[in-house]
Amino acid sequence: MQQLKTICVYCGSSTGKHAVYRYAARQLAEDLVSREIGLVYGGASIGVMGAIADQVLALGGRVTGVIPQALSHQEVVHPNLTELHITRTMHERKMLMAELADGFIALPGGIGTLEELFEIWTWAQLGFHNKPIGLLNVAGYYDDLLKFLTHMHQEQFFKSRHRELLLIENSSSDLLARFSDYQLPTLPQDGLHKEDLA
Repeated sequence: MQQLKTICVYCGSSTGKHAVYRYAARQLAEDLVSREIGLVYGGASIGVMGAIADQVLALGGRVTGVIPQALSHQEVVHPNLTELHITRTMHERKMLMAELADGFIALPGGIGTLEELFEIWTWAQLGFHNKPIGLLNVAGYYDDLLKFLTHMHQEQFFKSRHRELLLIENSSSDLLARFSDYQLPTLPQDGLHKEDLA
């Protein structure tokens, strides 16, 4: 059984078009706190990011923010975090977030959220970590992305074993339940294959 002390959440610095995205962030916050799991996130007070941090803090949970110095001067840093790390670069930010977390969840967000999700997924594919990665498909937000992943698989740029590294659910409670029981999918035992680099 996977021991989860902290989860890194990737999500939008915008609120999005529909209130359901903020609601899902608050619900995830409640599920994290009820399981005594701390939040690691991008450190902002705005958008979906702010919504999840506010709710975790309101419920007495732990929130660690990680933000690059270039953004820390733009008055977006959450003022009430349990812990705040300011990094020199975006690359250092992502590395530290990964080191601090026992798992990763992507909520709805923009290209930054996708970039973070795909990078941490790629790291798992290459064997750099064995932590669970989840996609919270709120109100079908990621439906078209999932269709494209199927297309990638059909075009033979995407292996089934790599798809299994990403856990997809519509509710945060279901996703965290799968995290608790997570076992790394069976990958080739004879090292990295050329196709794993595709």
